[in-house]
Amino acid sequence: MKLSIIIPVYNEKNTILSILDKIEKADLGGIEKAIVIIDDCSTDGTRDILKSLGDKYKIFFQEKNQGKGAALRKGFEIGNGDFFIIQDADLEYNPEEYLKLLQPILHGKADVVYGSRFIGGENHRVLYFWHSVGNKFLTLFSNMFTNLNLTDMETCYKVFTRPVIEKILPTLKSDRFGFEPEITAKVAKNKFKIYEAGISYAGRTYEEGKKINWKDGFKAITAIIYFWLFD
Repeated sequence: MKLSIIIPVYNEKNTILSILDKIEKADLGGIEKAIVIIDDCSTDGTRDILKSLGDKYKIFFQEKNQGKGAALRKGFEIGNGDFFIIQDADLEYNPEEYLKLLQPILHGKADVVYGSRFIGGENHRVLYFWHSVGNKFLTLFSNMFTNLNLTDMETCYKVFTRPVIEKILPTLKSDRFGFEPEITAKVAKNKFKIYEAGISYAGRTYEEGKKINWKDGFKAITAIIYFWLFD
């Protein structure tokens, strides 16, 4: 069995090698790792670092900056695993938890697994109150449309079986952070079996490179409405 690890990258020169090292060291209990990196036209030297890696990983360089959603679509397109997981290029999420996230799928219980930052007893860095409120509100608002009881719709860690990706990929449209509500709506509409697993979270400050902001939150609200009612 093979896990395609899809890494969208934009201006992460300070963390890209560290996250790749953590992924390499993560124990998957015999499941093969296939790392797919999509550089979204980084301008800080990240591209040079990736080019120096040669053919160690499958790397695709976007010709212009298009956003996280566009990078993920390309990653899903060129990945060839039995399962797919999304991994941000920063150090907020811990690859050592891959096997925990895969368990519901490996046991035949789930088609999709979300890693929730808001359940379980894992370690969490204490950061922004309003950011946490915003995440929980967007999850609640999404749940009102999808009739799911997710606790963390905006999480990076989402795991999919290949049949799920093959079904949903041709319909994905979001180029930027609207990807999260879009794929959640489409997972719900297709009635795939969804599980959540509690994960740790080492969030970054904006000074440390965090990119999402309140404007993206408002865009997510419109995405939730659009992708459930009109797409």
